[in-house]
Amino acid sequence: MSLRPTLETRKATATMEGAGVHLHRAFGFQDPSELDPFLLFDDFRNDVPEHYLRGFPWHPHRGIETITYVLNGTVDHGDSLGNTGSLGAGDVQWMTAGSGILHQEMPKGNADGQMHGFQLWANLPSSLKMTAPRYQDVAGKEIPEIIDDDGTRVKVIIGSFWGKTGPVDGIAADPQYLDVYVPAGVKKTLPVDTYRRAFAYVFEGAGAFTDAADPTGILLEKEVNGAEVNIRDMSGDRTLVRFGTGDSITVQAGEQGVRFLLISGAPIQEPVAWHGPIVMNTQAELQQAMRDLRNGTFIKPAH
Repeated sequence: MSLRPTLETRKATATMEGAGVHLHRAFGFQDPSELDPFLLFDDFRNDVPEHYLRGFPWHPHRGIETITYVLNGTVDHGDSLGNTGSLGAGDVQWMTAGSGILHQEMPKGNADGQMHGFQLWANLPSSLKMTAPRYQDVAGKEIPEIIDDDGTRVKVIIGSFWGKTGPVDGIAADPQYLDVYVPAGVKKTLPVDTYRRAFAYVFEGAGAFTDAADPTGILLEKEVNGAEVNIRDMSGDRTLVRFGTGDSITVQAGEQGVRFLLISGAPIQEPVAWHGPIVMNTQAELQQAMRDLRNGTFIKPAH
């Protein structure tokens, strides 16, 4: 067994998208080869309705797939193909934008005002950039959960893990998408396919993704008694962990346990031409997409 080293650990950064939705971005709009085939990961957990209710009004996508995972609240969606629906707590939606789609996503909080969830963008290879758009909505009750003897819990959203297969399939990047909880003090080793790029995103508790005895957070500069000092942030919340090569990762959970998404996928290794929600292979293809938007031919007729 070859343990994957931690290449980088960093905090998600606060940003604003849509019509004024406050969220945190773990990665996106930077070097697309870093986590190929994944392009962007947004954490839209928020407890203040004014910071999310304006949502994401009508906007285009082409050349990518999006995977949305809702923890609390609901997301109402509609698109240019006439599809409508609502994602509730625990639900997942996979959308293949393919040749082009216009859609909107409008979040609503739960009874406590919480709107919690994540969205991942996965690239499409050149051979599928102009494929027909499609959706797959999956209810949370359809997602298998495995509970190990030490209390570790794994929800298998996409891919196969410990003998279970997630209900979302047909994604070009062939990803594995797991929601993992490791109890306090437990050290756990989890397999990851050798040929995949992999990352973890911590959203509850704290843990160390190294072969270490003590859990550590990421190193941050903070002001203590008027002086800047480097300390270990043990919260772990909104922390991205990027892994090197190997066939497994090890996590040592902290005092409150740790919950994280473990996501991996096979790299596409193709050129990327990217502007906002449109991702193609060349600048010429990107310029054509812009022309299609301007002249009303962005949505292709069904074959």
